[in-house]
Amino acid sequence: MKKMMKVLMAAAVLATALTGCRKATDGKFVLGLDASFPPLGFTEANGDIVGYDIDLAKEVCKRLNKEFVAKPINWEAKEMELSSGSIDCIWNGFTINEKRLEEMAFTTPYLNNDQVLVVRKDSDIKSLKDAKGKVIGVQAGSSAQEAIEANAEFNASVKKVALYEENLTALTDLEVGGVDAVVMDSVVANYTIVTSGKPLVVVDESLAKEAYGIGFRKDEKGQALRDAVQKTLEEMANDGTIAAISTKWFGTDLNVIGK
Repeated sequence: MKKMMKVLMAAAVLATALTGCRKATDGKFVLGLDASFPPLGFTEANGDIVGYDIDLAKEVCKRLNKEFVAKPINWEAKEMELSSGSIDCIWNGFTINEKRLEEMAFTTPYLNNDQVLVVRKDSDIKSLKDAKGKVIGVQAGSSAQEAIEANAEFNASVKKVALYEENLTALTDLEVGGVDAVVMDSVVANYTIVTSGKPLVVVDESLAKEAYGIGFRKDEKGQALRDAVQKTLEEMANDGTIAAISTKWFGTDLNVIGK
């Protein structure tokens, strides 16, 4: 009997400890991101993760009384990270499309974007047609890769599509002649070119137009969190907070919430 009582007491203590652990993590908001995606979310030299999306998320967390946690993930495994529960959302220049809408609960768009060709300044590529027979770089698992695959004519015309883990690696390879062009988000491309001084330019013609949203799990908890974030973003748009954050990172108000 004493032995049984000890077992029951140990089990009770363990259950209490586990409950305490669950409560300790309930107040966290874990944001999954590719931490090399400036100016939306990227790692500075000192190791800090900063960016437009990061500033938005931190303010949302402040208003929702949640602890903000930025978690860098492999972008190709982002859906798995979300479904497994290791992150609460994907918020990092995450393009809304039909497939993702079927799998996740999204906010409304908060920023518009284009998929564009980035080339060296001395390149003879001036339009999408000029990419015929060229080697094109793209981040694996990105909406840029999906845009290439969705444009059958463009995809069939290029010589090869080279996959990279990060956009910045692809741009470095472009700069030294490893590829002829890189397909990527215009928001990231323009910011990187201006801040880095790299001898690169964006081709005027767009491969695809997109909108960024925040993706959550489609279960009850995920949708409730999505609704809370959506409401908070709308409040931030109305009181001018988003306009101020956008001006900080882009020099102008690019917010599309409520517009």
